[in-house]
Amino acid sequence: MRAHRIAFVALAVGLVAAGCGGKQTNNSADQPASGEKVSCEASAGRITIATGNTGGVYYTLGGGLAQLISDNTPLKASAAETGASVQNIQQLVAGDYDVAFALADSAADAVNGKDSFEGKPQDIAALARIYPNYTQVVVRADSGIDSVADMKGKSISTGSPKSGTEVIANRLLKAAGVSDVSAQRLALRPTVDQMKSGQIDGLFWSGGLPTPELTDLFTSLGDDVKFVDITDLLDDLKKINPVYEKGTLPAETYSLPSDVPTIVVPNLLLVNKDFPAGNACAITKLIFDKKDDLVQVHKAASALDRTKAKDTAPVKLHPGAAQALDAG
Repeated sequence: MRAHRIAFVALAVGLVAAGCGGKQTNNSADQPASGEKVSCEASAGRITIATGNTGGVYYTLGGGLAQLISDNTPLKASAAETGASVQNIQQLVAGDYDVAFALADSAADAVNGKDSFEGKPQDIAALARIYPNYTQVVVRADSGIDSVADMKGKSISTGSPKSGTEVIANRLLKAAGVSDVSAQRLALRPTVDQMKSGQIDGLFWSGGLPTPELTDLFTSLGDDVKFVDITDLLDDLKKINPVYEKGTLPAETYSLPSDVPTIVVPNLLLVNKDFPAGNACAITKLIFDKKDDLVQVHKAASALDRTKAKDTAPVKLHPGAAQALDAG
């Protein structure tokens, strides 16, 4: 079983690498009339999946999803490393990708035409609500930072440009009244490298559990780094978007001395509104029917819950995905 898991993950990551930089097309166009059911079968074609930073769960799980689709449907799927949520949505709408991972707050901004999408509502739909992202704020123990407010004048990685992490980081900093942080807009791998070398004082990261790069950070630095409790800012974030919720980062995730209270945000799997209904139905059904295969790729997939999958508001559920979830 261990050998099977290693092989599956290796192949999944290979599919991510293969997808980088290439736009694929899906030639099917089956759209049902209102209330009409479609055949829940994928058509032959190629699709690409927009994921996120190397070392993040989007990247790993996206490769696994591409493998799952390719192995079980006539579709050939590949996955690409990206800057994550905001960029994913922009490039999904532009037609560069067919399926995209995104945080629910960024997706809500997109359909409402707010913030990064100001005045430009995006025509996207959801295949499903998938697993939650945990807002993980880590600082060097000698930085003098015990809260987000303490980040004033410090060097902090706020995540990749146009990422969901950057959106949440900026909202937390604003809520804490911090306007003069030295923001380093870094992807996760260089963020961790600079934390190790002492070049930056802290980081924001929004991801599933565990995030391999943060496992590496805590394994390497141990007590020299620590988490910051950000839940005092939850009420301010909920005024911006009600999708933010209180959660707990379990101590065993990174071998911590105790659990860490934090803020969680659901993730959505997105497509364009005109994504073929048969493909939407087949992919959504596959995700939940083959959940155990995705858990082998990353245990964040263990949070996949068919009963919660339709909870994607304000993003509308794609009709094909709704059919798959209604069928149970």
